[in-house]
Amino acid sequence: MTDAAELRTRTRELLAAHPPAATDPLDFLKARFDAGLAWVHYPVGLGGLAAPRSLQPVVDAELAAAGAPDNDPRRIGIGLGMAAPTVLKYGTDEQKRRFLRPLWVGEEVWCQLFSEPGAGSDLAALGTRAVRDGDDWVVDGQKVWTSSAHLARWAILIARTDPGLPKHQGISYFICDMTDPGVEVRPLRQITGEAEFNEVFLTGVRIPDAHRLGEVGEGWKVAQTTLMNERVSIGGMRIPREGGMIGPVARTWRERPELRTHDLHQRLLTLWVEAEVARLTGERLRQQLVAGQPGPEGSGMKLAFARLNQEISGLEVELLGSEGLLYADWTMRRPEMVDFTGRDAGYRYLRSKGNSIEGGTSEVLLNIVAERVLGLPAEPRNDKDVAWKDLTR
Repeated sequence: MTDAAELRTRTRELLAAHPPAATDPLDFLKARFDAGLAWVHYPVGLGGLAAPRSLQPVVDAELAAAGAPDNDPRRIGIGLGMAAPTVLKYGTDEQKRRFLRPLWVGEEVWCQLFSEPGAGSDLAALGTRAVRDGDDWVVDGQKVWTSSAHLARWAILIARTDPGLPKHQGISYFICDMTDPGVEVRPLRQITGEAEFNEVFLTGVRIPDAHRLGEVGEGWKVAQTTLMNERVSIGGMRIPREGGMIGPVARTWRERPELRTHDLHQRLLTLWVEAEVARLTGERLRQQLVAGQPGPEGSGMKLAFARLNQEISGLEVELLGSEGLLYADWTMRRPEMVDFTGRDAGYRYLRSKGNSIEGGTSEVLLNIVAERVLGLPAEPRNDKDVAWKDLTR
C-alpha cells in the first residue's frame, strides 16, 4: 500500500525531474498525471496510484511548497468534479484513457448538458431525443443554463432514447463533442451583466455509440453519480477559515469601524459561526468520501452553501450602505470562471442569487435530504409509472 512517506518521495522525484521554475506548466501537469500524483486514489495509469484518497493533501502540500503550477480547477471544475468521476465509474478502458488526462491537465474543458427549458427541477422530464442510426446516435433538442459551454470541447449529455418508458427510464448518457456540426451555443446574459451561462441547441448531432457511458436506458443511474459529485464539488469545497464569502465581509468589518452597528455585529457573528460550521462539515464530508462514493449528504452541504452565500452577501451590501449599491462593470462578457471573492460586493450580491438554482434547486435538494437522509416518506407521485410520451406537458 502506498503511504505518506512514499508519496512524498514520489513527489520530490517529480519536482527534481521537472523543476517548476524551468518547466512549461502544461508539461509539468502532464508529468504529474503520468506519475500518478493527479488523483492519488485513481487507478494506476489514470493519474493515480490506487492510494487512499486521504493522502492527496500530502502531495498537494509538497507541490504547493515548491511553487508548482496547478490545473486551474475553477476553470475546469465541471470536468474535475462531475465528468471525471462519472467517466471513471462507467467509462470503458478506452474512454478513461482518452478523456481523463486532457481533462485533468486542463487541455480540454467540459460542460454539462442536463437541464432543459421544460426539465430543470424535474430533470427526468427531459425531452432531448437520441435516435440510434447504425453506430451513431442522432441527437435533437435544447439544453439551458450550461456553464462553460462557450469554452468546452466536451459535454456530458443525457437524452431520451425510449419515450415509451417512464420518464426515469429510457434515458441514456453520452459524451458530446461540442465542436461537432449541429451544436449551437448562445449566451444567456445574467443579472450581473455577464453571460457565464449558455443555452445549447442540438440539431442532428451525431454521437458515436462509443461515446455512450453506461448501458442504453440507464442514463438516469449514471447521471446520479454526476449529480452527487456536483453537489459535493459546489457545497463541499475545501477552504480555509474565513474563506469564501464570509472573508470579504469580515475584512470590511475590521477595516471600516465607522460602518459598524450593534445589529450588524450580531448578524455577522451569527453568519461567521454558520460559515465555520459549514466549512468543518464540508471537511467531514470529504473524509467520508475516503470510504466510498458521495451520498445525499452533499445535497445538504449545497443547500447550506446557497443560503449562506445569499445571506452573507446581503449583509455585506447593508454594511457598506450606499457603497453597496455601486456595481463596477456591466460590460457584457463571457467569463471563464466565477470569481466571488475577487469582485465587488454588488457582484457577489447579484451572482449569489443563482446559488439556489444551479447544481439543483434548493427545493429539490430539500426533498432529497428529507427522503434520503431523514427517511421521511416521499411525496405522492402519479407519473412515475406512466410512459414519458403519455405525460402532459
